[in-house]
Parts: sequence; C-alpha cells; structure tokens
Amino acid sequence: MDKQTLINKLTENHQEFIACVGQLSPEEFSVSKNDKWTAGQQLEHIYLSVKPVGLAFRLPLFLLKLIWGKSNREGRSYDALIARYHAKLASGSKATGPFVPKKVDLHQGQKLKASLTNEVLNLCTAIEKRSEEELDQYILPHPLLGKLTLREMLYFTIYHVKHHEKLIEKS
Repeated sequence: MDKQTLINKLTENHQEFIACVGQLSPEEFSVSKNDKWTAGQQLEHIYLSVKPVGLAFRLPLFLLKLIWGKSNREGRSYDALIARYHAKLASGSKATGPFVPKKVDLHQGQKLKASLTNEVLNLCTAIEKRSEEELDQYILPHPLLGKLTLREMLYFTIYHVKHHEKLIEKS
C-alpha cells in the first residue's frame, strides 16, 4: 500500500470502529462475556495501541535510527504480516503491560473515542511527512511481532482495529 492508501485505510477503519462502539447500548458497552474484554476495554486497547505509533512517527528520523536502527530486510506484505500476527495469537500471545486496558465506563468511552480520533489524525499527518522509502527503511518495535518497518507497523494498525471490531461484533 502506498502512503495515501495507508492514510485512507487507517482513517476509514478507525472511523468504522468508533461508529461500531458508538452504536452499542450502555450494557453492550460495559458487559464482559466469557471473561473477554468489554467493548469499552477494546476501545481503550485500540487507543493504547495507536498512541505510541503516532508518537514514534512524529520523532525525527535520526532518533528512530539511533533508538531502533534501520531495516536490514525486505518489508513484508500486508497479508504476510497479518498471517504472522495470527500465528502469534494462535500460539497464545496476548496483549501485555501498557496495552492491557482497565475498566472503562461510558463517560470514559466518550473521551476515548474523541482521543482515538485525534490520535489517528495526528498519525496520518505524520505519515504525510514521511517518504515511501522512509516507511520501508526505519523500524519500530512491536510487543508481539518484534521489529517492524514503519509501513509494516501501519499494516498492523490498519488490521488490528478491524480485528477488535470483529471481537465486539461477535459478543
């Protein structure tokens, strides 16, 4: 995917996720089924996942290189990255540490939807400032998938929100 497609998919997928959460009744938003996260917790998890990506994209490139280095391999395709993520989930990997949401009430949910919208907008603005080559050269750490190129991290972010939207729709 080129930069514009990445920006469009990030925006579209997150808007759809926020709309999905916004259509839930208070009970659907707050109730956990089968010891799974509530929709509010899914929302917070997505926010907690997007925020550091946006922050990293706003760092100067020399800092990205200094902290995490540059890629020494060909970038993975969207499908290959998603297959790798599914393999990690199938082996029992789960969100950890700062990506595990706390209990979220309706009032917090309203704030989180606005904050997530803002984070996605900031991320898209930062993407516009990067070249296609930079998206494939610089890397960021992912807690489950290891080092990813900037483009791969965007692939993950595009997919991740849809994954959690499907989990909400199933419950």
